[in-house]
Amino acid sequence: MVFGTGISNAQSKYWITLKDKPSTEKPSLSPLTISTRQAIGLSVDETDLPLNPAYLHSLSHQGVRPMFQSRWLNAVSAELTPEQLRQVKALSFVKEIVPIDKHIVINSLDPTITKVQMAPVMSQIQADVFGRAGLTAKNVTIGVIDAGFFGADSASALKQIFHRNGIKDVRDYVNTNRPRNSFFGSLETLSDFHGTEVMAAISGHDPNENIQYGLATDATFYLARTDHGAREFRGEEDNWIAAMEWMDSLGVRIINTSLGYAKGFTNPKENYQPDQMDGHTSLISKAAQLAADKKGILVIVSAGNEGDDRSWRIISTPADAQGVLAVGATNNKVWNRIGYSSIGPEFLSYLKPNVACFSLYGTSLSAPVITGFAACLMQANPKLTNKELISIIEKSSHLYPYGNNYIGYGVPQASRALALAKNQSLPASARSIKVTSKTYSLPLPDYTDTSVSVFHKKDETHVSQQESMRVQNGAVVLRRSHDEKRTTVDLKKEVVEIIWQ
Repeated sequence: MVFGTGISNAQSKYWITLKDKPSTEKPSLSPLTISTRQAIGLSVDETDLPLNPAYLHSLSHQGVRPMFQSRWLNAVSAELTPEQLRQVKALSFVKEIVPIDKHIVINSLDPTITKVQMAPVMSQIQADVFGRAGLTAKNVTIGVIDAGFFGADSASALKQIFHRNGIKDVRDYVNTNRPRNSFFGSLETLSDFHGTEVMAAISGHDPNENIQYGLATDATFYLARTDHGAREFRGEEDNWIAAMEWMDSLGVRIINTSLGYAKGFTNPKENYQPDQMDGHTSLISKAAQLAADKKGILVIVSAGNEGDDRSWRIISTPADAQGVLAVGATNNKVWNRIGYSSIGPEFLSYLKPNVACFSLYGTSLSAPVITGFAACLMQANPKLTNKELISIIEKSSHLYPYGNNYIGYGVPQASRALALAKNQSLPASARSIKVTSKTYSLPLPDYTDTSVSVFHKKDETHVSQQESMRVQNGAVVLRRSHDEKRTTVDLKKEVVEIIWQ
């Protein structure tokens, strides 16, 4: 793509939003999708109807060749010359034309998954609880939207999925003419390993080594490749939206995506700005919110890996959408935010990220771990809606209800989540203490670790500083800073909220 050259016929990419749809058309949905919607109390609506064929014909007459069509957005994506842009804007049925940011950031990670790296998170989220309950995501279908899935069919941790024909279908939105049988065998960039690693974190299990990498070992999958890693972090949001709509039409209720928009690379004028991570600016965020509200899909998204980038730091989109489950990353021994994990913007009226768990090499791996977690809960109670699942996962997390914009409500705990999924009551694990002085010695007589994680907060949710504090003589001494309103003391099995008066 050439930008700023002054060539009159240079093309740029746009979403062309249309004004209406013909109400007489049938919805583009499978019977399974329609019955699933009915079961969770959602109706088929205008966003499920196909686009107006008369409008598509008129665009074609203008020389416009739509690349993708979006039922949800009532829009098509296309490359337009400046002259075509002027002509299309003048069409009576065109509502809006929006430039497409051409770059999507893969929440990066090391391409090697090792036993040591994945074992701690399985312990952290209490994987053995699901195992003892026989919960392996059996009869649950998961969609994965990612970069390539190179070598997935031969990876030892995923062989069990292929042996039982657990891959229902695949689509490559990057190379649309590529035959299906080359989906797992074509390597263009190192990013083509990314989806394979994500799958392993969702459902990987190596029977030879008896190593479990993910929870959803009996799930079935639809896979979509939407990102081309020519420069390691490239992709296009229209591919992502097309993949979402494809999976929705097939009745998929859980979708993992370890991709997120932040800063572009070719044309700086098209870069997102941090204040646009507001849940409703980007089209990809709008599509994710629509999937959550109107399609009943649980969309689980990596929060982003920009936590150490001082020019950005916050989550990327679509993790900013209120209806998605955005997953950050924690350290291993001390369950606070690992440095690279993106932070929730302070201007949001809701908490982001929602939860977090350990991942050494990126939120690309923490999100799929929680995807497997959610799939096990769906097996335990198939009637749970996407919003109920999010609520259960949040309430099961170790900091709930004292979440923050560093790690959300913390690390989900399988024992608590399973009890909630079965409508069982939970023992109390949170308490608050009001303190009028500037220092407070919190007694911890039964706490055995030598240090404790502490979040100093400017208000109920926004962290000014996190630290690990030493426990001495059975207590931790807290000192209030000048702008500190609350302090969360993380004891893993219990959370204590200090409210400074």
